[in-house]
Amino acid sequence: QVQLVESGGGLVQPGGSLRLSCAASGFTFSRYAMSWYRQAPGKERELVAYISSTGGSTNYADSVKGRFTISRDNAKNTVYLQMNSVKPEDTAVYYCRAGSLDAWGQGTLVTVSS
Repeated sequence: QVQLVESGGGLVQPGGSLRLSCAASGFTFSRYAMSWYRQAPGKERELVAYISSTGGSTNYADSVKGRFTISRDNAKNTVYLQMNSVKPEDTAVYYCRAGSLDAWGQGTLVTVSS
């Protein structure tokens, strides 16, 4: 009964910022690496950002490197994605993932448009 609830999406202008949150339950959050994925219209789901269980290591897709920051608060069972300098090509539904578990939430839609 792993549950992942993404929130924080919405309409944002190019160059703007957005902070996504993922509230997790049903598993020992602090033992799992967490990731953010996104799926744009007509495209495959792609890995955007990764953070280790302790938060000591992160990694990013080249397309978002330098603009997005993943972080986590193990006391709150929450992982975040800070999105800065957003571009129209960032438009997608964003999902979080716990480790390699196949347990996807509903995602949160980010639309970058003028």
